Formats: sequence, C-alpha cells, structure tokens
Amino acid sequence: MKQAFRKAWKMFWTPILHNSIIQWALAIVLAGATWFIFLTSKHKFTNTKSLKNYRKKPVVFVFFHGRCAMLSPVIKSACIKSYCVASRHKDGRMMARLQRLFGLRAIYGSTSDGAVAVLREGVRVMRETNMSMCVPVDGPSGPSMHVQDGALYFARMTGAPIVPCCFSCSRPIYMDRWDKFMVPKMFGTISCRIGEPIYIDSKLKGEDFEKKRAEIEEIMVTQLREMDNEFNLPEIPRGIHATEYKKNNRNK
Repeated sequence: MKQAFRKAWKMFWTPILHNSIIQWALAIVLAGATWFIFLTSKHKFTNTKSLKNYRKKPVVFVFFHGRCAMLSPVIKSACIKSYCVASRHKDGRMMARLQRLFGLRAIYGSTSDGAVAVLREGVRVMRETNMSMCVPVDGPSGPSMHVQDGALYFARMTGAPIVPCCFSCSRPIYMDRWDKFMVPKMFGTISCRIGEPIYIDSKLKGEDFEKKRAEIEEIMVTQLREMDNEFNLPEIPRGIHATEYKKNNRNK
C-alpha cells in the first residue's frame, strides 16, 4: 500500500516538476526563504573575509551536497561571480534555477552523466572569464561525504586553488535524503567556514593524485565534524549512496 502511494505520488508530481514555469516559481519561493532564514539568524563566520581575494581570480569552491543551503547567500554577499555544476536530473535543474537567483550560472552534468563535457566546459569558462566554479564533490547521488575527482581536475587543468566550504547551524532540520541535507531553522546561529586554498600540481597523476583526493576529503570531513561539534549535533554518516538509501526506505 505504501509503495503504491509513493508511485502514484511520483506520477502526479513528476510532470509538474518538469515544467520550467513551476520550477522558476519554486526557485523564487526557495530563494526568498533562504534569504529570510539567513537574515534572521546570527552569524559565526570563519575566514569568510578571504572571499574578497577571490573576486577577480578563479577558484574551485568545494562542498558536500548536504551543506550547500546557506553557502549561496554567503557567495552572493561577497560579490563573487561563479559557475556551478548541476545535475541534468529535474532536481538538478530546479537547483540550477535557484542558484541562478543567487548569481550562479549552471553547467549541466555530473560524474555519472556528461562528466567529460562538464570538465571541458568548466575549464573553458574558467580560463576565458576568470570566474570561479562551485562543485558539490560527492556527486548527485553519493556516496555521501566522498570527494570525487572532478574538482581536482578543474584545479589541475586551470591552476585555480581548491577552497573547501561548509556551514552548520544551531537549529537544524535534516531532510530524509542520502546526504542528510541540512536546513537551518529561523532565529538560530549559522556558522560558515571557508578553508585555506589547496593547489593541485598540473603533473599530479596516479597514486599521488589519489592521495591528494583522499587528503582533501579528510580536510572537508574534519571541517564538517568540527563545525557540527560546536553545536553538539549528531554525527552524519559517510558513504551512503542515494539508490541504497531509497531502497532501504522502501523496505521499511
């Protein structure tokens, strides 16, 4: 009965959410809600002043899927012009429209769909425009808190540094998703941390490339854990795949 209801619900909403007008309307509502939460919260920012150094030179901003909700107004407030990597899936296009309202332009694709085209286009626009790139490093479907190769290729091929970004908050709501997407409640405290730049040698390959990828992953996980510990939040699990998570939910 439960599976039948989910199937009927999906059949009802899928064509609606594919409609570009509906997507833009939802994006406007979500952007307004994001600004309202951001402006009604206290802020605890670390190293965000360094963002002004990235206004005129390209940077690869990296973050985990579940921790992107409050990064858009931070980037917007810093007047940074950037592109973002967005999935071709309807959810990805919806998020791309939302990010466009924060001044971020989309390049569509992912590690599993159009990866080579995304890499080529991303490198081209970074070189030609000196604009930055925002990359959710754990892909459109996980595994969660796992850094995939894409951001490192952007950095290696353009010479732009990788800069880890993360936010946490005192009053979170976790969405029932593989990435435990965090949404802050109003009138709490939002913490945002901008990491130190990490450069990737243009000749880095093979085992050394993998070591650097793993190093960046640990930096980002440590960043997230430390920020969550400041608010005594529960530990978010690593290595969860979207398909696995959905399957387990269906079997409950």
